[in-house]
Amino acid sequence: MTDGEDPNGDAGVQDGGRTAEGGGSGVVRRDRFSGGPARGFMSSLAADERIFAADLAVDRAHVVMLAEQGIVADDVAGEILAALDGIESAGHSALPDGEDVHEAIETAVVDRIGSDGGKMHTARSRNDEVAACIRYRLREDLLGAIEATVALREALSAVAAEHVDTVMPGYTHLQPAQPTTVAHFLLSYESAAARDTARLLDAYDRTNRSPLGAAAFAGTPFDVDRHRTAELLGFEGVIENSMDASAGRDFLAESTAALAIHATTLSGLAEDLVLFANKGYVDLADAYSSTSSIMPQKVNPDTLELVRAVAGDAVGGLTGLLTTLKGLPRAYNRDLQRATPHAWETVDAVSEAAAVAAGAVGSAEWPTETLAEAAGAGFSTATGVADALAMAGVPFRTAHEVLAEAAERSEGETPTVATLDEVAADVLGASLFEYVRREDVAAALDPAESVRSRDSPGGPAPEAVASQLDAADVGIDADSSALASRREALDEAASTLAAEVETYG
Repeated sequence: MTDGEDPNGDAGVQDGGRTAEGGGSGVVRRDRFSGGPARGFMSSLAADERIFAADLAVDRAHVVMLAEQGIVADDVAGEILAALDGIESAGHSALPDGEDVHEAIETAVVDRIGSDGGKMHTARSRNDEVAACIRYRLREDLLGAIEATVALREALSAVAAEHVDTVMPGYTHLQPAQPTTVAHFLLSYESAAARDTARLLDAYDRTNRSPLGAAAFAGTPFDVDRHRTAELLGFEGVIENSMDASAGRDFLAESTAALAIHATTLSGLAEDLVLFANKGYVDLADAYSSTSSIMPQKVNPDTLELVRAVAGDAVGGLTGLLTTLKGLPRAYNRDLQRATPHAWETVDAVSEAAAVAAGAVGSAEWPTETLAEAAGAGFSTATGVADALAMAGVPFRTAHEVLAEAAERSEGETPTVATLDEVAADVLGASLFEYVRREDVAAALDPAESVRSRDSPGGPAPEAVASQLDAADVGIDADSSALASRREALDEAASTLAAEVETYG
């Protein structure tokens, strides 16, 4: 990805400064800067295929604005726009050699129509041009990432709705802690993914601002209409300060950070599913598993292990990006050419990982009997008995002592009611049943009843989970609408730009 500085400043090749058609040194560097091994080191043309379409759109919007402002004649604008159509049809691979896609496209335009082609670069620099191209493409990628998070949430919510009453063990420190349900577990990740969606939407909105018209960093003496190019490209406004517009890359950092956070959410989900698969608590579909090359009986959760690993890639991308940006002086520095690939690689990897995680969740089976049998392991219902004692007036710390002693006497297994009564007599000086009814103790020791008793907002009880499911569905619908409205705005802008270009045909 390029961030090539324009040595000609904000005006660029405003009067078609290259007179020779063809050549080979390009319209920017010319012979003086065209030789030596450093040229290849500086070139980003191959990597720039990702923003080829973005650059053409930015070029078209800029040329239309120049014509509307009377800066470039309509007939010249028409020739340039027609040349851009031909370049688009020929594709990125047909571009002439160049330092980056921006120079190569401009060179191709000049090759097609002569020196007037250089007027397309009037009143801009590659600095604001590339910033616009990055934002134009990144916002599409962010919408794809947002769509992937929403699809994951839909899968989590749908499976949760099927398992509101499916009791399972819950853990802290990987030790049996309290019984919960599959629905409660999955909705915990839906909540986290919802926040990830919100962060990505915020990153999109700050990315979707136009830097065009900032030129190299100090603006331009031409009477440009920055808001018009923003409108034609679907940007929601402009970045006011021209130096900030050309130099700022915090939108890249914010987007990559949001993606890294989402990758961390995905990694946690993947880790849990890998562990559950190991215990027989979840059966992953064959499409999301593999077998051993030597041990045919094995079913390995390979895809989820790769999802888990993507978090490392994303954190590495964010670290590389922030390290590149750290300490850069204003305004433009060529270091920025190395910054953008971190964002591209991260958005691709995380979006794919989210799609895989959604598929794995949606196709997995949860063995209810196995989960129910495991739900009470390790005396996971101890807190329920302690809560019952506390509700009867026993200080919770004293109740905690009773249950801790009972667990020790039972060697970590669920104690009998008789054992609980013996310990209560030792610690409280009275029978357990002077505080709680025998049937209430039995209910507290039952994992399913324990879950049903935990009906506080956000808890695992079926009625509490029903409220969480409703909230999840509302949030998914709202974010789906937000995604659709942003896509619709971009589609409308693309149609407007195409219609304006057509008037010069």
